[in-house]
Amino acid sequence: VQLQASGGGLVQAGGSLRLNCVASGLTSHNYVMGWFRQAPGKEREFLAFINWRAGGTWYADSVKGRFTISRDVAKNTLNLKMNSLKPEDTAVYSCAAGSYRYTNDYSQYSAYDFWGQGTLVTVSS
Repeated sequence: VQLQASGGGLVQAGGSLRLNCVASGLTSHNYVMGWFRQAPGKEREFLAFINWRAGGTWYADSVKGRFTISRDVAKNTLNLKMNSLKPEDTAVYSCAAGSYRYTNDYSQYSAYDFWGQGTLVTVSS
C-alpha cells in the first residue's frame, strides 16, 4: 500500500489550500482514511477522517468549520480543503489509511496501518 500526499506550499494567512492523497494497493473499500499534521516541536495532531465506504466524516475541534475532508472513490484520492488558514496551521500534513474496525478510535494515529510521506504547509502572517 502506498499513500502519496501532495498540494502543500506557502500561503498567506486567510488563504486556502487543497491537499490530495492518492492511495494505491488498497484491496477493499472497508477502511478509514485520515489527515494528521505535525508542527516543529509539537506532537502529531489529528485533523479529520472519513469512512471510505460510507463517507461519514469526523473533525478535530481545531479545524471544524475550516477544513473539509472528502474522497474521490473512482480516483482513490483523499482530499483536504483548508480555508481561512492561520500561521499556527503551519506543519507537515500526512494522510493515513487503516482497516475499518468499529472499536477503533480513528482520531488516534495508532488506528492507522499505512502513512504517506507528508506535505509541508507554511502559512505566513
